[in-house]
Amino acid sequence: MKKFFGIFVMTCIFFLGTNLSILVSAEEKVQEEVIYNVLIDRYNNRNHQIDQQVDVENPLKYHGGDFEGIINKLDDLKELGVTTISLSPIMANADDGYHGYWIEDFYKIEEQFGTMEDFQLLVEEAHNRNMKIIIEFVTKYVAESHPIVNEAEKDWFTDQEQSGPDWLDHTASLNLENEEVKSYMMDVADYWINETDIDGYLLHGVDRVPMEFLTELTEHIQANNPNFYLLGDTLITDENNQEILENTTLQAIENRSIATVMSDVFSMPDNEVSEIYDVWKENESTSSLLYVDDMYTKRFTQKFSENGRNSLTVWKLALTYMFTTPGTPMIFQGSEIPMYGGNAHEAQQLVQFNSGEDELQEYYQKISSLRQHFPALEHGDFELVGSSGAMSVFRRSYEGETVFIAINNSSESKEVSLTDIESGMQLRGYLGDNTVRENQDGVYRLGLARETAEVYTVGPNTGLNWGFISFVGGVFVLFIFAVIYLSRKQKKQEEKV
Repeated sequence: MKKFFGIFVMTCIFFLGTNLSILVSAEEKVQEEVIYNVLIDRYNNRNHQIDQQVDVENPLKYHGGDFEGIINKLDDLKELGVTTISLSPIMANADDGYHGYWIEDFYKIEEQFGTMEDFQLLVEEAHNRNMKIIIEFVTKYVAESHPIVNEAEKDWFTDQEQSGPDWLDHTASLNLENEEVKSYMMDVADYWINETDIDGYLLHGVDRVPMEFLTELTEHIQANNPNFYLLGDTLITDENNQEILENTTLQAIENRSIATVMSDVFSMPDNEVSEIYDVWKENESTSSLLYVDDMYTKRFTQKFSENGRNSLTVWKLALTYMFTTPGTPMIFQGSEIPMYGGNAHEAQQLVQFNSGEDELQEYYQKISSLRQHFPALEHGDFELVGSSGAMSVFRRSYEGETVFIAINNSSESKEVSLTDIESGMQLRGYLGDNTVRENQDGVYRLGLARETAEVYTVGPNTGLNWGFISFVGGVFVLFIFAVIYLSRKQKKQEEKV
């Protein structure tokens, strides 16, 4: 049923006149992705023959997620609209290094996840579905038990500069200003690209890495692989994101500031959506990874549920913003269920696949289909064109295509009037099937019920769609005749008895 729904939505969008031929530069391609973040050990356990270190009762031990478990869910992720899967570090770790940050060997696969052949199969199966695989690449830290901690020269390492997160306690910090260390890490980068056919790296903790090293590493990779994705996550702050983007070939970085304000705004009704726009406006970056859930904090669902908000309602609002504004949406595993969790340990539970909410997953399909089929939602300019309390309307335009996004986070119905739309046009909505036409004063009034969102395209006013109305009417008439026929048939049968 869900697969049919997704196909139906995309087919409708296609026949309603979408321009699918617009080309974009390689630097903008990442904006066309929908990224799904997987913490491998806490995703899906399918290969129980490699569960030697598994203890699901202990949040600090392995829980059994593996490459086979990810392969098993590729079709489901594809159906959600995911185009790229970002995996936590896959390199061999010290005991209990379920998160991947206690690396003991940069050139081996962590055996708790499977073999090199298993990982290569995962990449192949993803590519067969036109999906990409990127892996988180840790360049700054190794496990304190890594052989090079004792074997390498002392100038290979520096003192730790921070005290958190918790996994940092069992690591040593590499000196990335040392030329030998730089060369070593570039060789590691080349190894995994050559051996596995991956599509990109999520570079770990780019806010903790020297700019010179980050510049050299990214330029080295891009020189040999110009279409290779280079993304960045941050450990502490995103205040240097713009500087990093300007000085490296990274294409996008986690935007912690927008993540925080999105989570705060949508966690309570009547918070103004325009607050998110104000944070974006500070640098107007189109190179942000947008998210509301991660592995370190209270789950977004937990946060707003504690305020009495409905999970389906709020996720629709948040997803609409993430999928229609500048940047690349990044979904943390289990958000599509949606999963709860009051702290990092609870947020990192194995994904509870049997507790999914079908309507939410259908919304993922719908909003990702809209994003894919309207290039303005991926590449267009972005402007706040009106607000009424907790309802805001944004406009995105790209090569002659204009899309309006309306989000009402209010506890009551709201309306925003637009006056700068050409006369004789209409706004067609795709989420709630709303249509807006100008009134006698030449004003287009966008009204939304409480806690709802809509995405509109602009086109000529065609009036009532009599063809569609006739079709629906015909189906209804046939349905009535069928009911009458079956009722009479059943009555005759009863009379014979």
